[in-house]
Amino acid sequence: MNINEILAKEFKLRQEQIDNTVALIDDGKTIPFIARYRKELTGSLDDQVLREIFDRLTYLRNLEKRREEILSSIDEQGKLTDEIREAVANASVLVELEDIYRPFRPKRKTRGSAARERGLEPLAEFILAQEFSADPYSEAEKFISEEKEVPDAETAVQGAMDIIAEDISDDAELRKSLRALLIRTGQVVSKAADPEEETVYRNYYDFAEPVNKIAGHRILAIDRGEREEKLKAGIVIADGSGEKLITDKYVKNSFPCGELVKAAAEDSFKRLIFPSVEREVRSWLTENASEAAIKVFSSNLRQLLMQPPVKGRTALGLDPGYRTGCKLAVVDDTGKVLDTGVAYITTGEQRKIEQGKVLVKDLIKKYGVSIIAIGNGTASRESESFIAELIKEIPEKAAYMVVSEAGASVYSASKLAAEEFPEYDVSLRSAVSIARRLQDPLAELVKIDPKAIGVGQYQHDMPKARMDEALSGVVEDCVNSVGVDLNTASYSLLSYISGISSAIAKNIVAYREENGSFTDRKQLLKVSKLGPKAFEQCAGFLRVQGGKNPLDNTAVHPESYEAAEKIISECGFRLADLNDGKTSEITAAAEKIGVKKLADSAGIGLPTVNDILKELAKPGRDPRDELPPPLLRSGDVMELKDLKPGMELMGTVRNVIDFGCFVDIGVHEDGLVHISQICDRYIKHPLEAVKVGEVVKVRVLDVDVKRKRISLTMRLNEKK
Repeated sequence: MNINEILAKEFKLRQEQIDNTVALIDDGKTIPFIARYRKELTGSLDDQVLREIFDRLTYLRNLEKRREEILSSIDEQGKLTDEIREAVANASVLVELEDIYRPFRPKRKTRGSAARERGLEPLAEFILAQEFSADPYSEAEKFISEEKEVPDAETAVQGAMDIIAEDISDDAELRKSLRALLIRTGQVVSKAADPEEETVYRNYYDFAEPVNKIAGHRILAIDRGEREEKLKAGIVIADGSGEKLITDKYVKNSFPCGELVKAAAEDSFKRLIFPSVEREVRSWLTENASEAAIKVFSSNLRQLLMQPPVKGRTALGLDPGYRTGCKLAVVDDTGKVLDTGVAYITTGEQRKIEQGKVLVKDLIKKYGVSIIAIGNGTASRESESFIAELIKEIPEKAAYMVVSEAGASVYSASKLAAEEFPEYDVSLRSAVSIARRLQDPLAELVKIDPKAIGVGQYQHDMPKARMDEALSGVVEDCVNSVGVDLNTASYSLLSYISGISSAIAKNIVAYREENGSFTDRKQLLKVSKLGPKAFEQCAGFLRVQGGKNPLDNTAVHPESYEAAEKIISECGFRLADLNDGKTSEITAAAEKIGVKKLADSAGIGLPTVNDILKELAKPGRDPRDELPPPLLRSGDVMELKDLKPGMELMGTVRNVIDFGCFVDIGVHEDGLVHISQICDRYIKHPLEAVKVGEVVKVRVLDVDVKRKRISLTMRLNEKK
């Protein structure tokens, strides 16, 4: 099996692209590095496609390894035939391989194996031959033995049937056909464990849907309901259809031996094959649903991390609370904490509210606060009302945004937070985190376990290793696509940079603290444990502002500095001109000369030239700056009871799930836009039309105050 050829065919890519990509992966190059700096070799494949290739490559290599293990095991047993070798070679998925290996796998003691030990295998072969004139019970008398615990012909025949049933259950082709039957015609069904009990699974108390049509989120809901012992679920097929599949293959006639084979086949189906294949199909459904959920989660996380930062503004973070008050933290435009405090603004006690108002006003005035980030947890509604009123009373221009505080408490109590803010208690650290989330979502959210960030569905039900791998990949891609400031980045942010481990990240921070700010990327080579290979991987993603070489503040890799200088020279400028505001002139000159000519002159490929020119046009650019800014509010605060059907509002998409998206419209509860209400055209998944962080216009369809549910539509052209 040529894995590279399979990958090229499956991904519809040139063989050269796959061969080069696999070679780079095998050489230890990271996905962000390959995506950004080896475009000529991969044909400019992006990081998401590269990760899909990596995942598929890993699966196929594991499949090949298992193939070799199975062949070796069967060969050691002296049972390897050309037919088996061919079947193993042709198996394209792991479950098919395991089906082939099933008869040769060491078994625990079964009814069939016990019958074999009693010497009944020849009788089983006699019955399975199904000769017209054969008398199974007369033949069975030959196997009666006190020593082997076969007291009579009936016992011998039953043992032979157990052997036949087991052999049928080990038939790889039959199992494959039955799996296909379950997928093609089966129905997933679920019933309530206790029909009288009120649970969140009521929709699945009497539920049935075809296996080949059921949505992933329903599979995950049923799985969870079963784990919590609220549901009983399974797969059903038409009566007799499974048995017929077996009897058509194994039963030759209706003579005595044929009738025994039929009985053994039906026993094999009910007792051995169907329960096993049902588990496999359900496992397959769960695996597919999990993969789809992880993809949605990954997409949401990517959009959340890539939210535009609010740069150059001092922020006030407010972590709402009742009894213990609202924790406040003022953070400057670099993320440094300037001041903290506690305001009792949600107690309902007017004296304390007025004291809190004075405190917040003083902080805004003293530090020039222009944005306020309010956590969306307990007491956030009262906190938002307080801030909205306060903004109207002050001369300073300020706006606020309610931000998700999912994971803030996890971070606040973490070892990392304790190292970062040893002088603050847990709740004040949370206020700092909330402020920083608004200023720079990426830099702050990388400190939190992605599963705690609160986007997606059923994240805690996912296979942990697969979930962690996928989400770490998303964070890694986002951090590297933005790049980080080598002189200000925390070690947690640095640890996501291509080629940098957590230990090396800590060494970078230690070197910075001991020797002062980096002035040159080459200084990285002086950092403990950061050798040439790690430098190659990480250097292009680390920025040095105001350093000796202006290219150090761009995504141009040091390996391309010579080429970049040639391009600048060809355009009639010097490297120093990048610092003198002549970037637009260099870009204009490059356009006149043409990319092809510049590539030939510099001796590099077109993709690299295009990337260099983008960096020269905007040194130190942040790709997030090109996205629409977050929706900041300064007006009146509404409550759920203020909403009326027909109202049109602006909101921010907070979460995208399989059946719709949740939108923050400025009330405490997010509203649901069902997939059918997202746009006028048909879409298979909400991600085709919306993404987390997107600012959208919605209209209220319905408000259920009692259940705290809001139904919204984005189809604004329809009649109200």
